[in-house]
Amino acid sequence: MATEPARKKKITATDVAVHLGVSKWTVSRAFTDGASIAPEVRARVREVAAELGYAPNLLARSLSTRRTKLVALVVDELDNPNMLSLLNEATRQLQARGYSALLLNQSGEHEPGAALRLADQFQVDGIMFMGTTLDHQLIELAQKIKHIPLVVMSRHSAQQDIPCVTTDGHAAGAEIADLFLAQGYRRIGYMSGPDSERTELRRQDGFRERLASQGVPMACTLSAPHYSRLDGLQALLTHLQSTPRAARLEALFCESDILAIGAMDALAQSGQTGRMAIVGFDDIEMAAAPPYELTTFRQPLSHLVTEAILRLVEPDSVATPSLWAPGTLVLRNSHRRTG
Repeated sequence: MATEPARKKKITATDVAVHLGVSKWTVSRAFTDGASIAPEVRARVREVAAELGYAPNLLARSLSTRRTKLVALVVDELDNPNMLSLLNEATRQLQARGYSALLLNQSGEHEPGAALRLADQFQVDGIMFMGTTLDHQLIELAQKIKHIPLVVMSRHSAQQDIPCVTTDGHAAGAEIADLFLAQGYRRIGYMSGPDSERTELRRQDGFRERLASQGVPMACTLSAPHYSRLDGLQALLTHLQSTPRAARLEALFCESDILAIGAMDALAQSGQTGRMAIVGFDDIEMAAAPPYELTTFRQPLSHLVTEAILRLVEPDSVATPSLWAPGTLVLRNSHRRTG
């Protein structure tokens, strides 16, 4: 009868120390940033450690340093492709700084308290909130109980004491309103995503205010319960089916690209391709695809993530608690009616 192969013994700092004839603390210092150790000794310890297959135990080290090098990324609305781009950029930059990400999903059936308990148990060094609804339990955990740095990402914080890093949604909305007005549209609407609590996008405010300043009231707001293509499709289908042709929107600004793509699919499904101008927000990869050629507003994701991380791990290096960054209007074809 064959026997199972013996499990290979895990190499420890003591093994490396014995091999080199140095103390265990010399090995520890070689893997500690800023520790007092000669450069040639550090290099030799790390060389031998790599040969033996040793890696420092970061969890054990966190007990003494009281820093876990973990940042919690709190998300929801994962059907939105822009969220995946944001997560990719955040995890890439965190890892480049020697941090790891703890992904906490607040969507739908996941009770917010369970995610927060995980953040608490792992003793995260910071929380980057990327979701829609900023739960009061999260604020309480971060600010009142554990004093964990918290920054809201890609949305405006409705609470003055919580910093945010986002694209200037108000200015973006105004620029998109100007684009529609320049095309001569007058029946202009807005498609919003899910309702939020304690965060806001400001895109609709800037859009509505600029239209009003030119004597054009916003005709209506269509609502989608989630940032998904199907919800965008259904929201516009409902408008088309319930509104007489002469009163239908001429132009529609959608709060995200995936809603805009759903809206364009609704036009195609109804045989009305090109009869309504559509503009999105985010510039996801699908926006440039030939079936859509979606005019949209591009967010500077890399810059936003960099600034958000700085506010968590190097707060003294930033001039202001919050940042509203400019974005870029990307002109393709969907803002022009052709039907």
